[in-house]
Amino acid sequence: MDSGGRTDAEAAGHLDLARTRELFAASTDFSIGLEEEFALVDPETLELRHGFEDLYRACREDDLLAESAAGELIDAEIEIRSGRASTFAEAIERQRDRRVRLFALAEGLGLALAATGTHPWADYLDQRIIETPHYERLREELRWVAQRNNTWSLHVHVGVRDVDRAIAVCDRLRGLLPELLALSANSPFLDGHDTGLHSVRTEIFTRTFPRCGVHEPFRTWDAYADFVELLVRTGSIVEATQLWWSVRPHHAFGTVELRVCDAQTRGEESFALAALIAACIAQSAMDHDDGRLGEPMRQREVEENLWRAIRHGMDGKLIDFHRGEEVPTAAAVERLIAWTAPAREELGLEVSIPEANGAQRARAQLAGGAGIEEIYRGTVEETRRTYAPERVNY
Repeated sequence: MDSGGRTDAEAAGHLDLARTRELFAASTDFSIGLEEEFALVDPETLELRHGFEDLYRACREDDLLAESAAGELIDAEIEIRSGRASTFAEAIERQRDRRVRLFALAEGLGLALAATGTHPWADYLDQRIIETPHYERLREELRWVAQRNNTWSLHVHVGVRDVDRAIAVCDRLRGLLPELLALSANSPFLDGHDTGLHSVRTEIFTRTFPRCGVHEPFRTWDAYADFVELLVRTGSIVEATQLWWSVRPHHAFGTVELRVCDAQTRGEESFALAALIAACIAQSAMDHDDGRLGEPMRQREVEENLWRAIRHGMDGKLIDFHRGEEVPTAAAVERLIAWTAPAREELGLEVSIPEANGAQRARAQLAGGAGIEEIYRGTVEETRRTYAPERVNY
């Protein structure tokens, strides 16, 4: 059994591509699922704590968290999932309740939870991989890569009916990853230093894991399925979750999953970012239906803008490849919001952009004379205050 509650046989079953096709055919358009990852830290020292097993055991005794809490590779991390919701408002309501319960359990075990893309100084050599068959296999296969990945992010699932439609949506979303990453950027610090990047998490995860980052356009389900079947036949993968691309069709849920964003320190900003992601996925599907989706961006174009997002976040510029000129990243994000207006209206999605995101706020504090430890202590407190503002006894 892996830490998400699935047996290895069930996980491997998600590579049955005929079954996956049927799952997408039955998928409900624009259903929503949210996944938020948190670091487990000592509330006094702020060091990462090897506390997953204890916290997960406590979650298993809670009716709601038993099915929504999961592990993610290292034992200083936990994830909570809203589960499938028919509307975004329902997903938020479900996730808010789960947040409060999770933070209460963590506090009872002497743990604090933090939501940033990276821990500012934790030594990855001190991290331990969760002891399950699933993660032990990854540890053996990935070795240093698995050990190095002490990162935290936000994932959003949106139901998209029909496999070819889902592939077309994934192909379109590739070109939007830089804007969404820049908006989410929340990991400027690593190894006790200012990295000069806005999202060093992206460099750690997408540049080291195999089958990660941005895939080339597949265009059709058959082309995608042929590649996946090749990977299975040659022993490259044994389950679909080893396809770690920043946007991907999820074989088990019949969703398009976008997973490029850093974890957000403020709870409401996490929801606002998730709403924009959901709007981008839904608008892409709507444009596909209307024949307005257009050609997917070329790989070299996506990668160029992705680097700019990693390096400069919302303070930088992206390239408008149609016009052959730079545009401020903030303007590119505003353009994205304007484009998604029909989807946001149809789905009731509210999107607000903060004056400064996590990376910008952290670097402003650093420029003002605050130390990295002081800044991180503030973010840990801000995580608790905004993700679990209620004090509820269960």
